[in-house]
Amino acid sequence: MSTSIQWIAAVVVAIAVSAFAAPAARAGQEEQFTPEYKALRSVADPKHTPKIVAPDAVKRGQWFDVTVSVGAGGDHPSLGEHFVRYIALYINSAEISRVYLHPVFSFPKVTFTIALDEGGVLKAVEEPTHSAAWEATKPIKVTP
Repeated sequence: MSTSIQWIAAVVVAIAVSAFAAPAARAGQEEQFTPEYKALRSVADPKHTPKIVAPDAVKRGQWFDVTVSVGAGGDHPSLGEHFVRYIALYINSAEISRVYLHPVFSFPKVTFTIALDEGGVLKAVEEPTHSAAWEATKPIKVTP
């Protein structure tokens, strides 16, 4: 076997081994968080509670915008040391979409363009770097 083929085989083995080792490393990190940190927060907080702007009713299958901003009572900071990691949008318990934000370069406000087949409850979830995720909900009706 030539040296270059041996080198490629070694790289492939190393990648395969690291792929199987990663979940074990993450399991250790997961244990660091207390249940209070992992639980969603739904009490109102002026800097962390998501604000959902969407119509109260839409037609089935019609595209519409849902804007989620973080900080119902003011803007959440977007600093290197404290920022919003992501904003996710759900209908009932099904995730529709998720946007990951960059510190400093991303303002914590996202507009999702969606269409629904049935009504329910829109739920916005945002996770800042220094606490558990925060959620807000808004009922939405879908008409024929």
